[in-house]
Amino acid sequence: MAGVSSCLKYSMFIFNFFFWVCGCIILGFSIWIRVSGAQQGIDSSMLAGVNLLIAVGAIIMILGFLGCCGAVKENRCMLMLFFIALLLILILQITGGVLGAVYKSQVETALNLTLSASVDALQSTTGEYKEYQEEFQKLQRMNQCCGLLNGAKDWGENFNKLSPNMCECELENPSSDICIKYNNRYIYKKPCGEVIMKEIKDNLVIIMGIAFGLAVVEILGLVFSMCLYCQIGRK
Repeated sequence: MAGVSSCLKYSMFIFNFFFWVCGCIILGFSIWIRVSGAQQGIDSSMLAGVNLLIAVGAIIMILGFLGCCGAVKENRCMLMLFFIALLLILILQITGGVLGAVYKSQVETALNLTLSASVDALQSTTGEYKEYQEEFQKLQRMNQCCGLLNGAKDWGENFNKLSPNMCECELENPSSDICIKYNNRYIYKKPCGEVIMKEIKDNLVIIMGIAFGLAVVEILGLVFSMCLYCQIGRK
């Protein structure tokens, strides 16, 4: 009976090693997006996709390890588990991509509603959202923006109450493109909601690119694992 091809066996091992590395990269990148998003005051519900990607990255790391062990030990059980799990992930990715494309407008509407709800937190005077308000002020200074949707008006009474320099334009020669005059001083013109939405969209493009590249890798993994599985069965 024919033996197992060493070339296929070690190709499977190398493939899964890189697959494991991909999982590490996805996990690390997703955690970075999650942490940076939280620091910028983005609502956790808007980062649900990133949370899912963190889980996917962790699962891919486990699958990569499983595939490596299955290839080296020529274990059909491990290879079949690897194949089934990888196939399920691929199906979920395709389903998620289709749903994301179909419900794109609803997702954008949901994001806008979340931002609208966050305006109430900026206007709160109870102290319940004090930490959020402080972090949001840092976001404003860092991104040269003010408020969430309607600029300084989003702060309500807190505009003058929380800080005397709220949204203040720190440029030496403020231009009308960046700053506007409000309450006898220059403040940043751009709402921070635009900054947040842009960052989310930019991150989504990166995530989609990663997901597409990963799908190609997953298909190769399915082919490799099934070929090796069949060869081991013919030993």
